[in-house]
Amino acid sequence: MIREEAHRRAVRSLATTQAVGAVGITIGVATASLLAEEISGSESQAGLAQTSQVLGAAVASWLLARLMAMRGRRLGLLIGYLIGAGGGALCVVAAKVDSMALLLAGAVLLGATTAANSGARYAATDLADDANRARSLSVVVWATTIGAVAGPNLTGPSQELARWLRVPELAGPFALGCIAMLAAALVMWLTLRPDPLLLARELADEPVGAARGTSWRTAWDVVRERPEIGAAAVGMAFAHAAMVAVMIMTPLHMQHGGAELKVIGLVVSLHVLGMYAFSPVMGWAADRYGRAPLLAAGGVVLVVSMLFAGLSPAGTSWQIFFGLFTLGVGWSMATVAAATLLTELTPLRARPDVQGAADLLMGLTAAAAGGLAGVLVGVGGYGWLNVFAGVLALGVAACAAYAADARRRHVLAA
Repeated sequence: MIREEAHRRAVRSLATTQAVGAVGITIGVATASLLAEEISGSESQAGLAQTSQVLGAAVASWLLARLMAMRGRRLGLLIGYLIGAGGGALCVVAAKVDSMALLLAGAVLLGATTAANSGARYAATDLADDANRARSLSVVVWATTIGAVAGPNLTGPSQELARWLRVPELAGPFALGCIAMLAAALVMWLTLRPDPLLLARELADEPVGAARGTSWRTAWDVVRERPEIGAAAVGMAFAHAAMVAVMIMTPLHMQHGGAELKVIGLVVSLHVLGMYAFSPVMGWAADRYGRAPLLAAGGVVLVVSMLFAGLSPAGTSWQIFFGLFTLGVGWSMATVAAATLLTELTPLRARPDVQGAADLLMGLTAAAAGGLAGVLVGVGGYGWLNVFAGVLALGVAACAAYAADARRRHVLAA
């Protein structure tokens, strides 16, 4: 009874925090590449801001997981949101002084908020049982829809804030995002009680003081024992990398065809809607039909999305709207399935270790893909970028097949 009530409170708190904090993550998505291009004067460097944010999220995921392993979810999430807010403020300063170095530094710090939101979805599973673990995770992911969809659409109003602050127009989204991240930190700190990870350990008779910091050895030992965990982590990394590579260059693809900023923001909103709005359905499907089948289906949907996006003309078109929406849906399917699979197969004592390692791998893979995105578009065009991302999406399906086979062999051996 104590476990069930604490679980419900934790999910409500995390969902509320996600709804607020998501504004801080997504409000700059539609403008980050545009600001980077404006400051650097180079299209090939346009993707560096988003790539830096992804790289920052990767490093922060590892460090925050270490902190959560020792001190619980609450403190780790708080630190993540506060660092992200500082990054947003630094991006505003970078726009004011026209400094690419400050912009990239701010983007790296901004990644800590992405890492915190990733940690929040795992926190939703700490007190869940096997029958509702995917649904608990997906409810918190779904709550992101509120702020994530609203964020890009606040691009217009944020321009008024930029004028009031006397900073460049493209800095407005980062200023508004900074406010949202501070609000998320406050909400989470006040409402996430008791700490779900610490309570789960207490109920499992695992001494809190015995929890170690995140280590590669711990994560590797678990993956070596259950290789399907590694397959889930790699599949999640491929899905995220494919999504990031296409997403960060889409605003430029549209701008080059004459699309207005508000239309670009609408496409990004639709993409984010696909990422988060249907996550409860994905959670239900993962619980009902299995994690590996949903992961495989996510890879297929990602391939379809890249076919439409890659064939879209520059500017505004129905292909880019549909392609970016299904890109989000495929990412949602793969992420919910993979995150649930690796969490449920990992012992409680090692979960922060494995989750942090998986998010680090996901972030580093996405950062590499994002870094290549600008080069690929500059050399071959937006279509070839989608071909590259499509190969990554096929890798998601391959990881799903391996995970299903490895789990089958484990059951037979037992």
